[in-house]
Amino acid sequence: MDRPFAPLKRIAPRLALVLMAGASLAACATSRPKMVGQVGSTRAPPPSAFIDRDTGKALRGTMKPYQVRGLWYYPAEQPDYDVVGVGSWYGEQFHNKKTSNGEIFDMDRISAAHKTLPLPSLVEVTNLDNGRAMVLRVNDRGPFVDDRVIDLSRAAADQLGYRQKGVAKVRVRYLGPAEPSKIAPRLYQVAAAPPLPEDPLTPEQRFPVRRQVLGETAGFRVQAGSFSTRDNAQRAADQIAAAGNATIEPMDRGGATLYRVTIGPAPDEAQAWVLRDQVAALGFRDASVLRP
Repeated sequence: MDRPFAPLKRIAPRLALVLMAGASLAACATSRPKMVGQVGSTRAPPPSAFIDRDTGKALRGTMKPYQVRGLWYYPAEQPDYDVVGVGSWYGEQFHNKKTSNGEIFDMDRISAAHKTLPLPSLVEVTNLDNGRAMVLRVNDRGPFVDDRVIDLSRAAADQLGYRQKGVAKVRVRYLGPAEPSKIAPRLYQVAAAPPLPEDPLTPEQRFPVRRQVLGETAGFRVQAGSFSTRDNAQRAADQIAAAGNATIEPMDRGGATLYRVTIGPAPDEAQAWVLRDQVAALGFRDASVLRP
C-alpha cells in the first residue's frame, strides 16, 4: 500500500523546530521597542536601552529613554531629521527654571525644546506660513501636546512671527550637536517657503538663498527695517541714532526701490545681537541681524 505522507512525517519534527525558531525570533523582534527617534511608545524599554551600544557604558542623562504621561521617548542622534509639523512656544510657566540639560530657561532668549534630538543641538526652524527661518539651539524636552514637533521660547516664536497666533506650520531640520555654552541665533528671511523634506536639496543649493537675501557685506549688521520712501527711512535712521551710525541702502525689488536702514557693523555676532536688542528697544521690534 502506498504511503504518500511518509516523507512528510519524517521531516515534520524538523519543520516544527524551524517554525518554533522563527516564531521565537519574531517575538524578539516585536517585543523590543524601536530605539532611534521613537516617540510615544507605551512599552517600557529593556535595560539595554540605557546602554550605549558603541561603548557599552551607560548613556548620559539627556540621551536615556524617559517617560512622560505614560509614554516613553527615545532620544537619539538623527542626522537625517527633517520634519514638517506643528510648532508651538512656551514662556512664563517655565521662565527661570532649569531645562532638561540643566541650563536656565529664559523666555526672552532664543531656544527650543524637542522630544528626542540630542541636547544641546542646533536645528533650523522655518515658519512655512511666512518664510521666516532661524537656526537656534535646543536645550530642553517637549512639547508633549498632541502632535507638535517643537516648542520655541517666547522670543524665538516672536522672531519667527507666530507668537500671537500660538502655533504655526513649521519645518524642523537637525543640523548637529551644539556647544555647551550658548550661541547667538541667526534669523533670516527666505525668498519663498522652502521645499518639503522629500525634495532633495544639497547644502550648496540651500545656502545661496541665504547669501542672496542677507548680502555679502563685511561684518555683522542690524537691519531696523525696509521702507518704501527715503523720508520714512531717514526718520527711522534718526530714531535709532542713539544706538550708533545708521546707513540707508537703496534696494531694487521687482522694479520698485526700497530703502533699508541698517546699523553696524558689530565686531562679532554676540555683539550684533546686543545691538539688535538696542534697536528693538528704540521701537523696531522686527529688527534682525544680518550675517556677513
